[in-house]
Amino acid sequence: MRHISLVFERVAKPISVALVLLFAVSSLQAQDAKEGETIFKANCTSCHKIATKFIGPALTKVYEHREEEWLVKWIHNAPAMIAAGDPIALELEPQFPGAMSAFPQLQEGQIKSILAYIKAEDEKAAAADAAGGATGAAGGSAGASGDASNFMIIGLVAVILLAFAVILVLNKVIRTLERVIASNQTLIPEVAEGEGQGKDYLGKLKKLAKNKKLVFFAVLLVAVFLGSAGWKTLWNVGVHEGYKPVQPIKFSHQLHAGVNQIDCQYCHGGAYKSKNASIPSANVCMNCHTAITASDKYDGELSPEIAKIYRALDYNPETMEYGTNQRPIEWVRIHNLPDFAYFNHSQHVVVAGVECQTCHGPIETMAEVYQYSPLTMKWCIDCHKETEVNHEGNAYYDQLIAAHEQLKKGEKVTAAMLGGLECGKCHY
Repeated sequence: MRHISLVFERVAKPISVALVLLFAVSSLQAQDAKEGETIFKANCTSCHKIATKFIGPALTKVYEHREEEWLVKWIHNAPAMIAAGDPIALELEPQFPGAMSAFPQLQEGQIKSILAYIKAEDEKAAAADAAGGATGAAGGSAGASGDASNFMIIGLVAVILLAFAVILVLNKVIRTLERVIASNQTLIPEVAEGEGQGKDYLGKLKKLAKNKKLVFFAVLLVAVFLGSAGWKTLWNVGVHEGYKPVQPIKFSHQLHAGVNQIDCQYCHGGAYKSKNASIPSANVCMNCHTAITASDKYDGELSPEIAKIYRALDYNPETMEYGTNQRPIEWVRIHNLPDFAYFNHSQHVVVAGVECQTCHGPIETMAEVYQYSPLTMKWCIDCHKETEVNHEGNAYYDQLIAAHEQLKKGEKVTAAMLGGLECGKCHY
């Protein structure tokens, strides 16, 4: 081990310098395409895909069909080119009714980086086609280009450098241990033959078992532990706090309600007008996802989760038409109350002004929804004890005050005046 580490110490420095230079060259080669990928995903994926037609045309080989100078001007301000009467721009306008947006914030170098990214994607697709049918090492070699090859080089460099570091550290540890052992050799005591053997552990255990007080306290502790565990288990029967079932679609509230700031009641419209908050239909999803189909996680391609919505609606994203083989999405209910418990969303959301997070927790941070609150009777009662009633400008309490005034005057007060005609009083 020591001889190996000495060899590595001699060659580590030149090899490290060479690897750093290799990494720098690789980074410089991939810089434009990497920057272009980031800009493309931030600005272009809502209308364009590279290999297939979307709202706008497919961008594959676009750098061969048009001059780079013209593409830079077109991406920078397409409406201005159409207004100026550019012949190519006027030819493209009727082919694609959706107007090309202007991107004045992009510099010429950034637009060229986008074109470099498109070219790199085309090269990757061409390499993948050429390697179709090849397996093993041949297939891996044919497909290793662009970002994949850079990633492999970086990974290899990291593994080699880590191996060097581990070997050097282990070498120093071995030398240190050898010095410590050599300097303390005389301090290690000699163990007499047979010493420490044959101890009567079984006899000690028998002696402890005959101690009645010790046995009594041990049994008492076990009984208390089992009793408290059993009580806690029985007390939590029917309480599903933390329940997080697997849903048919991985809908992220963190993305929609958190990152994109979509109001809860846009999807759950029943929360402010009925007892149930309601589960949104797939048509509500399609208000956005007819256009938003891609995700950064899937390199601008159709997200598998959005594809599930399309399958449920029998929707073809290429033709943007619905079929007849539609079926419901079978969501799994998370928040369940007993049948004898009555809870009205509109009464809490509209009248009391309760926020969704009061019961459902930080829903805007949940990638997968789970039951945040215990939803027990005690939990509800504690909330009712702490929540102050805002009666000013509240029609319900204004109605009660008016009824009380009539009672003071000896006038007739009917059940209808106290909300007795509301459907929810009897039908729920």
